Amino acid sequence: MNDAATPLPDDLALCHEMIRQQAESLRDAHRRVEQLEHAMQRLLRQLYGPRTERVDPDQLRLFDEPDDESAQPDDPSPPIEEKPTRTWRRRGRQRLPEHLPRERVVLELSDEERACPGCGQRRMPFGEEVSEQLDYVPASLFIRQFVRPKYACSSCQEHVAIAAQPPQPIDKGLPGAGLLAQVITSKYGDHTPLYRQEDILARHGVTLSRATLCGWMARAAERLTPLYELMIERVQSSKIIWTDDTTVPVWDPTLPATRTGRFWVYIGDDRNPFCTYDFTPRHTRDGPERFLSNFRGYLQADAFTGYDRLCAGPDVIRVACWAHARRKFYECRTTAPVLAHEALARIRQLYRIETGCRALPADERQAIRERDAVPLLAAFEAWLDEQSRQVLPKSPLGKAIAYARNQWPDLQTYTRDGELSIDNNLAERTLRAQAIGRKNIYLL
Repeated sequence: MNDAATPLPDDLALCHEMIRQQAESLRDAHRRVEQLEHAMQRLLRQLYGPRTERVDPDQLRLFDEPDDESAQPDDPSPPIEEKPTRTWRRRGRQRLPEHLPRERVVLELSDEERACPGCGQRRMPFGEEVSEQLDYVPASLFIRQFVRPKYACSSCQEHVAIAAQPPQPIDKGLPGAGLLAQVITSKYGDHTPLYRQEDILARHGVTLSRATLCGWMARAAERLTPLYELMIERVQSSKIIWTDDTTVPVWDPTLPATRTGRFWVYIGDDRNPFCTYDFTPRHTRDGPERFLSNFRGYLQADAFTGYDRLCAGPDVIRVACWAHARRKFYECRTTAPVLAHEALARIRQLYRIETGCRALPADERQAIRERDAVPLLAAFEAWLDEQSRQVLPKSPLGKAIAYARNQWPDLQTYTRDGELSIDNNLAERTLRAQAIGRKNIYLL
């Protein structure tokens, strides 16, 4: 189909959205062209250009200023207009938190400095000027000794008594609760692998092997299992669950290289605001079906076929992601610019409605969706049906249209309830932390 002969829509608002989408695509394309030209010039300079970065001395004369006005040429060129400088409004220094402890350092004058230069008398204090500076004390290790005095009867020299040991996170283990929490947070919260923490502890003068730290993580997981199971129960009792998955490299001693596993995230609703993770060795439907076996409600997920059997009945209702549908059209905006940008403009109209009602209660949000979004969805569905008969099915645009039509009943589900989201970006944003850790953690 010739894209230049494609008829444009008559809706003025939709045309405006198409213009905005095309302008945004042009800016991205121009920026990409500049980046590629810069990279090409660097490569050409590395291959064929001189290795030194010398400047022609005559070139510097362009910037020489004459000593007086008589040295100026008779026909000076017109002055170059300078770009207006952007004025930044100073917001002032951020106020330091009140809960932080203050260490008072008094800077006193010497006896010679306190003498008045006029009369020689000793100057007396009448106030003070206080300035604050944020400082940091590096973390340090210390040893906590548990001393248990022994008691025995002085008469019969028997019946020895001693206080019981307090409960510890690891029975007869070396780490205290603070050190164990630090290692766990550094590994799973800050994505610092254990081999790096091994070096950090060594700088403090404590040598701990990586195998020891791995054992601590296993024992900590056993301790936290009841809390994890309680969080799973709360998430499974939610009305809505957001889910997504991402890859993670797993070391397997039986293989010459790492194998690929899967992290699954499951996020509960506002009444159960918990985020739980699950791991499966493969990307199959067994993991979600096992985790969500007791779930009844809305499942906000992508188009992974592993959810099909789970959502086949009336108990679990899938809510498809408009961000995934939009991405398909965005990827084909260069091959079919008019139709792709028209689809992007229609999706932008749906997102504008969400932006306007985001802060409203759920019932009001649902009413606005039924009033404004449902007619737009009906027009979008008719447009997809019409274009599917004209676009080649194997073309990028044809695949994007087919993806949207296959997911269309689930793409409209979000309009039924105001608590639902138009996309699954919440789960995707949560998995970004795993993507950061994937770059850092390759060894346990």
